[in-house]
Amino acid sequence: MSSRDRFRQALAHRQPDAIPVDFGATPVTGLHCSCVAALREHFGLEKRPVTVHEPYQMLGWLDEDLKAAMHLDVEGLMPEGTLFGFRNENWKTWRTPWGQEVLVAGGFQTSATPEGDLLIYPGGDRSAAPSGHMPKSGYFFDAIMRQEPLDDKNLRPEDNLEEFGPMKPEDLARLKAAVQERAGSTRGFIAGVPGTSLGDIAMVPAPFLKKPRGVRDVAEWYMTVVTHPDFVQAVFEKQTAIALANMEAIHGAVGEAFDAVFVCGTDFGTQASQFCSVETFRAVWKPYYSRINGWIHSQTQWKTFKHTCGAVEPLIPELIEAGFDILNPVQCSATGMDPGYLKAKYGRHITFWGGGIDTQHLLPFGTPADIRAQVLERCRIFGQDGGFVFNAIHNIQAQTPVANIVAMLNAVHEFNGTRR
Repeated sequence: MSSRDRFRQALAHRQPDAIPVDFGATPVTGLHCSCVAALREHFGLEKRPVTVHEPYQMLGWLDEDLKAAMHLDVEGLMPEGTLFGFRNENWKTWRTPWGQEVLVAGGFQTSATPEGDLLIYPGGDRSAAPSGHMPKSGYFFDAIMRQEPLDDKNLRPEDNLEEFGPMKPEDLARLKAAVQERAGSTRGFIAGVPGTSLGDIAMVPAPFLKKPRGVRDVAEWYMTVVTHPDFVQAVFEKQTAIALANMEAIHGAVGEAFDAVFVCGTDFGTQASQFCSVETFRAVWKPYYSRINGWIHSQTQWKTFKHTCGAVEPLIPELIEAGFDILNPVQCSATGMDPGYLKAKYGRHITFWGGGIDTQHLLPFGTPADIRAQVLERCRIFGQDGGFVFNAIHNIQAQTPVANIVAMLNAVHEFNGTRR
């Protein structure tokens, strides 16, 4: 069975010959660039700078030699633009604060504060106010809130829609060319679709815009959902219309090249509860998710991927009804997210993509033996009857010991009977 067949079997809730494995196919299933470098060294691969394709989280690109060494079954088509508004092109070397030499895009422009922190600029424009901040001892950037003073009696939906618009012909041409470049790949394939990130809190501050308008403060946005739900729904209504038109154009350009699409990364869970009630989810988000997923399922064969961290078990039935096929990252350490319970109750209706290892505590701080035990247990639970793609719970963070990452990989391949 090829990797793509294995992946498709799992998404169809049929038992594949082995659990498909993903690392690096999406912006929420990857590895920090320092971990990518450590894995390249572990596997004895050519020593070269890691390409940082997502500077917000400092995620490193996995080249083909590393994908092969890790025995990965899925690959992804990443956005050409970054969250800081510059394109992934014109690569240049850059030395990180922790001393690693990496490749970053030409638009990656930073400056240092007197305290030694780093600031990064939207669109690579140093004349604009910085939109991201990396503390001196940090390993990734945080968004800087740059919200203008608001008149909450006169909120304008168009201000929170300025980043969304129809795909240009040249963008579709580049997308089609990128798909054609991987025509010979035997791995499963996931890609993002523009404009479907309804209220994604990583997008709300608009670190890619030089002078964002509207509700752009994280706390303000969450309050607006309660105080001005009509405004939020007006934003979602227009955003969904744009997204549907873009998806039609994308499908016309690439057809059924994708096996799955990353629809939305909006988080709904904390460690112990949800950001909103089930009733609020039904009123504010669900109608638009249903329209997006409904179009995808009626017009394509694509499976739909929903990322939300935290204790979201009460919302899983709603996500299923809204048409999502895949849930990620499956934060099993959060309240109500027991793996056995989730698989037994929802495993026939939604694919769990993630949940393979705890990345908050066990992977960075545990022993290889403890990591092996958890991975084998998670594979046993989630892998039954398909509906499981192995990945860690969200991106693997900096300073995670490479021995622990390797122990995780060895364990899943041991379970699959392909340990090398």
